[in-house]
Amino acid sequence: MDQLALLFVVLLGAVLAEPLSRRFGVAPAVTMTVFGCVLAVIPAVPNIRIEPRLILPLVLPPLLYAAARRTSFREFAASWQAITARAVALVLVTAAAVAAAFHALHVAVPVAAAVALGALVAPPDPIAATALASRLGLPRRLVSVLEGEGLFNDVTAIVVYGVAVEAVVTGHFSAWRAVGAFLLSALVAVAGGTVLGWAASRLMERLDEAVWKVAFSLLVPFAAYGLAEAFDASGVLAVLVSALYLTEQAAATDDSSYRLVGDSVWDVIELLVSGFAFGLIGLELATVLATTGTSWTGMLGSAAAVVAVVVLLRLAWLLVTWWAFTRGDREHTVDEPYTWQETIVTWWAGMRGVASVALALALPLTTEHGAAFPYRSEIMVTAFGVVLFTLLVQGPTLPLVVRWTGVTADTAVERRLERELVTRVLRAELARLKEIAGARDDVPDEVYERLRGAVVQRLAQADPEAADEEVLAGARRTMRKAGMMREIQQDVLAAGRREALAARRETGMPPDLVDRLMRRLDMRTARP
Repeated sequence: MDQLALLFVVLLGAVLAEPLSRRFGVAPAVTMTVFGCVLAVIPAVPNIRIEPRLILPLVLPPLLYAAARRTSFREFAASWQAITARAVALVLVTAAAVAAAFHALHVAVPVAAAVALGALVAPPDPIAATALASRLGLPRRLVSVLEGEGLFNDVTAIVVYGVAVEAVVTGHFSAWRAVGAFLLSALVAVAGGTVLGWAASRLMERLDEAVWKVAFSLLVPFAAYGLAEAFDASGVLAVLVSALYLTEQAAATDDSSYRLVGDSVWDVIELLVSGFAFGLIGLELATVLATTGTSWTGMLGSAAAVVAVVVLLRLAWLLVTWWAFTRGDREHTVDEPYTWQETIVTWWAGMRGVASVALALALPLTTEHGAAFPYRSEIMVTAFGVVLFTLLVQGPTLPLVVRWTGVTADTAVERRLERELVTRVLRAELARLKEIAGARDDVPDEVYERLRGAVVQRLAQADPEAADEEVLAGARRTMRKAGMMREIQQDVLAAGRREALAARRETGMPPDLVDRLMRRLDMRTARP
């Protein structure tokens, strides 16, 4: 099997992992990691050859951009306390604790090398945790904070990792320089991401076709990451800022075709790239074992100790911050877990993933003086131990923890919010319809009444308490008729599609002409 065939097999596994994971109730990230591990131990499967320094620029930008598109800046702003406590403070505390534990087990290891290990295992992965958390019906506020933590903690971890690795390679370290590098990296990334997002949104306004806009949006995360890295800034933060800016701009414009096409394309991109990334984790296990030879078994003790530090420190941190945030008025702590059960679920959802593996593989082989990077094999084995434990132990058992704690979303509240939103939208439609009828004299009464009747019927369905019995009875009759018409219409449209497809197979019939007609038929079929 060559490298191209291996890539195809991994991508095929990424597609099949989705239905399999849904059937067995685990995250696709867990399924793909197991699949990669299985491939890694098959002799016929070659070691995958990807330059370690290219893993982060190729994998992180599209995954972060896709994840950021599902949220908003306001959601992050509402949870800034919890996100800051975890994405910055907890990452720094975890890096320090892991460094202390690893140095205690290997007293000869330089402190900077131990800190590099702590930094690369500190950040939980945003894709692994939230993909499973959203399927388990967890409260939205918990999923929101998990997403925010996972998206922003890489910024802290990568900066600390870079400073630590540079200290090992050069033999020089300055605390003030490290703090300055962190602040400068963040400021430049925010400024660059904002400018790039603004420029991209202005250019996208001039693109007429939805396909052009979506194709351009595929380039934005890579451009943001590359430009930020060129100026020694945080590429991760630049991608997030540009994604949030463009998401806000897209929500402010009435371009439904772009949103429809863009959502579909980015769903496919996220499925394939995330599947490949977690499959890569398993495949790189062979690289680690080949690097360490037979000595990896002697490193399992220190790996287990670091796993315990990472997992237990997260629990202790979350319990302390939960107590600190909830000891006062809970109305001001909507971004934190309310109960110890929610805290336990949030703790167990802290799975490590792509960033940790990429940073471990990117460790230099030698210092600038030609000496081997100290304890590189031990660091790699420990890092993979943390990743595999959190993915393959915490991941599959998270549903059990959720069931044991009884943490679920308040569906009644969500249905109420949805009903209120639909009611607001329909009332806005009615108000606009009245404005049009009052401003235009060429609108016949029967046209106005028919349009108004349709909106009123939908309003009665959305908010029955606001409608009288006569309107409700009319809504029920309309629903029965609409259901019958919908059934007949779908049957009729299916006949039309079959005829169009038959025509496409005929000689002399331009396929693109048929495809354009099929698109119109498909849009009519999808229209409610």
